[in-house]
Amino acid sequence: MNETTITDSFSAAPETAEPTTPQASGSAIPPDELERLTTDIVAALKTVYDPEIPADIYELGLIYRVEIDDDRNVDVDMTLTAPGCPVAGEMPIWVEDAISAVPGVGNVTVNMVFDPPWSPERMSDEAKVALDWF
Repeated sequence: MNETTITDSFSAAPETAEPTTPQASGSAIPPDELERLTTDIVAALKTVYDPEIPADIYELGLIYRVEIDDDRNVDVDMTLTAPGCPVAGEMPIWVEDAISAVPGVGNVTVNMVFDPPWSPERMSDEAKVALDWF
């Protein structure tokens, strides 16, 4: 089974560590459907917020990897701003629920990872503005 990888690409330079548009290749899913799924999954991720931070998890740089396989199952690697985050047990469920609501998505698996550790350099400019970090 082929897998399509949607990656959150970040620049190596911390001052430009904004997420770029996810890219996908090598899929049996028609390109227009893959583009719609990608757009809708990113939009769904942007609805999930850490309750203590006024920015969504996508712009905060907490999403490390999203893969869509040919059966439209989605596998996500995400992290937290800190391992002791009070919503550590709940946030993966929020991410799973948000992506599961995207039409056409199959099963969703969310993996919590801490390597590499999150740092503020992963945030987009949008998140930095929301947090008044400029």
